[in-house]
Amino acid sequence: MSKALYKRIVLKISGEAFQGKQRHGIDQAFLASLALQIREIRELKIEITIVLGGGNIFRGRENTKDRGLDLDRSVADYMGMLATVINGLAFQDALEKVNLATRVMSALEMHKIAEPYIRRRAIRHLEKGRIVIFVAGTGNPYFTTDTAAALRAMEINADVILKATGVDGVYDKDPKKDKDAKKFDALRYIDVLNRGFAVMDATAISLCMDNNLPIIVFNLHQAGNIKRVVLGEKIGTIIKGGLTG
Repeated sequence: MSKALYKRIVLKISGEAFQGKQRHGIDQAFLASLALQIREIRELKIEITIVLGGGNIFRGRENTKDRGLDLDRSVADYMGMLATVINGLAFQDALEKVNLATRVMSALEMHKIAEPYIRRRAIRHLEKGRIVIFVAGTGNPYFTTDTAAALRAMEINADVILKATGVDGVYDKDPKKDKDAKKFDALRYIDVLNRGFAVMDATAISLCMDNNLPIIVFNLHQAGNIKRVVLGEKIGTIIKGGLTG
């Protein structure tokens, strides 16, 4: 069996990924397929945490006053956090159906359905071989789930953030609109910030830069890609402090 390059990872998955080919909601077939990919990398003895978005159910920013609508930003953001909880429960069910012990930990307390996020408890779950799904973002409005992924990664001493997307890396232009778009194999944090690449928000990138935590952006929808990334194959785009090594 090949040896994994990382011992502990944070996998960041957008809510939109959960809708599959649907316009909204949760595609159960996609979750079942993703659960099998997670099981495959868990067999490599990798400690796995997952941070989920909620855009397949509710996107807070799109419903606020700064978009011409009448929903307070804080209210909209809390609604978005609740959407991530729904996704977390759905994915927990999918993972447990393939015999993976899973815990959902929420930044907003809701004892009936999820554990409260406690750093030491999360680490203990990982040490016991359980998969941990972090939901409700940071528990605060005005912070994205990308920032939540970066924050949790620092707290649990993760080796890397795997940013799962719908494209195979970071491009200088939108590859879905421009056939001449150039893909980057590697970027520095500062280049992502200066050039405004829409990989993760600036707060998340800055957190990773300050703590020298690499980010790998890759295509989630190509079967087997998660395993390829953790085994160190050169797919996607790696974002780090320098371009050597």
